[in-house]
Amino acid sequence: MASSSFHRLSSLLVFVGFLSLLRPCACYSRLFLNSSAGVLATSPAVATWYGSPGGDGSDGNVCSVYTGGACGYGDAVSKPPFSSLISAGGPSLYKSGKGCGACYQVSCTSNGACSGNPVTVVITDECPGGPCASDPVHFDLSGTAFGAMAKPGQADALRNVGSLQIQYSRVPCNYPGVNVAFKMDAGSNPYYFAVVIEFEDGDGDLSAVDVKQAGSGSWLPTQQSWGAVWKLNSGSPLQAPLSIRLTSGLSGKTLVATNVIPVGWQPGATYNSIVNFKEV
Repeated sequence: MASSSFHRLSSLLVFVGFLSLLRPCACYSRLFLNSSAGVLATSPAVATWYGSPGGDGSDGNVCSVYTGGACGYGDAVSKPPFSSLISAGGPSLYKSGKGCGACYQVSCTSNGACSGNPVTVVITDECPGGPCASDPVHFDLSGTAFGAMAKPGQADALRNVGSLQIQYSRVPCNYPGVNVAFKMDAGSNPYYFAVVIEFEDGDGDLSAVDVKQAGSGSWLPTQQSWGAVWKLNSGSPLQAPLSIRLTSGLSGKTLVATNVIPVGWQPGATYNSIVNFKEV
C-alpha cells in the first residue's frame, strides 16, 4: 500500500515538473512575438530644452541670429505641421545643415515625470556648443517638445529637470495632406536663386537639389547655402517657370516638382507643390 502511494506521488511530481518546463517556453514565445510587433529599436541620447516653456525653441533664444532656427524655416516652426514639436541638434544630428528636416521619435523613462510615450520631433535648428558638441547625440528640444514627453499634468515638472537621458530613433516624416513647399529666400533675384525647402515626407532631409529652366532639358545643380537653404548662382537670368528635383538624404529617392516656381516669382514668397515623397 505504501509502495503504491509512493509511486502515485512520484508520478504526480514528474507531471508537475513537466508542466513547469512548458510554462517558460510559453512565456518566452509571447515575449518574442511582442518584440517583433513593430517596436522601433532605440538608442541613448541626452535631451535639454530651450526657448519658452510652451514655445518653439527659437522664440526665446536671444542668441540665435535666425528666426525659427538655423535651418531657415522661419516662423513655420511654430505652425502646423511642425507645431513647435521641433529640436535643435548637436553636430551628429544637425550635420552642418544636411540634417535639417529629419524626424526622430524621442521618449524618456529616467524621471518620475516621464510618460515613456514617444514624441516625434523635426530637426529645425543647431545646438553648436557645450554639451551639444560634447555629447555623442544631443537633442535641444523646444519647451513644447520636452514637455510632451511628460505624464499628463507634469510637463512643467519635467522641464524643471533641465537635462534628461532619453531614447531616440530615426523615423520617416509624415505630414498628412501637406506637400513640399518652396520658400524663396529674401535675397533671391533672377541671377541668384535661393530657396528653403519644407515638409518633405519620408527621409525629411535632402542630399541634392537641382533646378531646370523653362524650355531646357538639363538640370542645374544647386549648392547648400546654409541649413535647409539651397542656392544657384546662374550667371544669367533664370527662365521661369522653374522645376525643382529633390534627392532625399537617407534613401536617395528623387522627386520632381514640375513648374513649381512660376513666372514672376517674388523673393520671400512661398510656392506649394502638388507632390511629396509619399507618392513616389
